[in-house]
Amino acid sequence: MSALAEAARTSRPTIYADLRSQGIDPDDRSKEDPMTMTPLAIDGITGLNDETDARAIHEAERRYLAEHPDGDGIGLAVSELLELQLVLRFYNNLRPLLAAELAARRDRDRALHLVEVRWEALTTATAWHAAHHAYVVAVDAAYTAITTWATAAREASTSWFPVRRAEEFYEQRILAAGHPPVERLAVDADAESRCLAEELTTLHDRRIVLAAQTLNAAPTSSH
Repeated sequence: MSALAEAARTSRPTIYADLRSQGIDPDDRSKEDPMTMTPLAIDGITGLNDETDARAIHEAERRYLAEHPDGDGIGLAVSELLELQLVLRFYNNLRPLLAAELAARRDRDRALHLVEVRWEALTTATAWHAAHHAYVVAVDAAYTAITTWATAAREASTSWFPVRRAEEFYEQRILAAGHPPVERLAVDADAESRCLAEELTTLHDRRIVLAAQTLNAAPTSSH
């Protein structure tokens, strides 16, 4: 961020304020890191490890039989635990995918905004060629950020609970208990990324023409 401020000849607080005015928080890196997110466990079950889950279900079955020596209702109790395991499997796999999409979306938006900041910096840049190179690098980084987001969005948008009953179980056992919610990601990643890339290309092509005109109009040094 300090390099950006130097290229634009503005202070870091000014850059931060500009980003925030666009609805982008430069300090926000998403509160949930998909790489370190702790899976939700209910009654020792996460849905991510069959062996660990089997032990937790067996222990829950043992406790149930201790409270109900006649075994009445044990079948339903175990069935609900198995259903819980399935729902937790989808929930715990979906959360990091949604967090990764959100982080990639924010990085994409920052990259696209940086393109604009770099271009505006050319207006007052004393080292014009260096500032223009910084702009070109920002454009390239924006294309990469768009592609990275599209990959994350594609994965997240194709993941959800397989049947309505599982979704209801999530609402009753996970959401109602105050655990972090998950939402179905409704986005056409291919269409949106293609649109963003095309808009960036059109804008960049026009700016290449303008930059060429600036260079042609610049006075040449005499020797």
